[in-house]
Amino acid sequence: MIRLSNIDKSYKLGKEEIPILKNIELEIEAGEFLAIMGPSGSGKSTLMNILGCLDKPTSGSYKLDEMDMLSGRESTLATIRNKQIGFVFQTFHLLPRLTALQNVELPLIYNKIKKKERRMRATEALEKVGLADRVSFLPTRLSGGQKQRVAIARALVNEPKFILADEPTGALDTKSSEQILALFSELNKEGVTIIMITHDREVAEKADRIVYIRDGELLHEERGESLNA
Repeated sequence: MIRLSNIDKSYKLGKEEIPILKNIELEIEAGEFLAIMGPSGSGKSTLMNILGCLDKPTSGSYKLDEMDMLSGRESTLATIRNKQIGFVFQTFHLLPRLTALQNVELPLIYNKIKKKERRMRATEALEKVGLADRVSFLPTRLSGGQKQRVAIARALVNEPKFILADEPTGALDTKSSEQILALFSELNKEGVTIIMITHDREVAEKADRIVYIRDGELLHEERGESLNA
């Protein structure tokens, strides 16, 4: 589904080029649960931004279902971000004056879905993440774990090609973290492709495959049973 080839990313600091990503080669199949793991400054956030079409590499190729993701206009990329990629962030990014249902509806509003269908799909997404009894709650009345569930419902509501989760448990306590990771595993079993960015080994081990990044380079990966060996 996703193919990154020869991806380099650098930034200019004065006259100097600062390399961030170096010759990244990565393929991600539909239905995978992948963790990209690395310490702070490893380049994982930059890689996430490229996967999410929030940034472009200096050079290389990024294809999603054989579609070139680097040649489109910003308006095209905005449409792709809305319809094909579901984002889950560490700090939730919920609008405080909107209810859980209204927050989940937002991508559908941008997609010009009519109100009746919008409400139905947002309600179904909240039911899927176990918040059927919290649809009318404002974020201030929700726990951290419940806020993240709302964010996951919002990511799911447009039926994206994949969910990109950036440190999704970073702001949560242990119990809430375990619940969110269990939810990701359940969604993945239902066929949802999940790409999770993390610095935490215990979190990464919930995925089916871990790719390690350090100093802008992919080092190695682990699969399946080897994660718990």
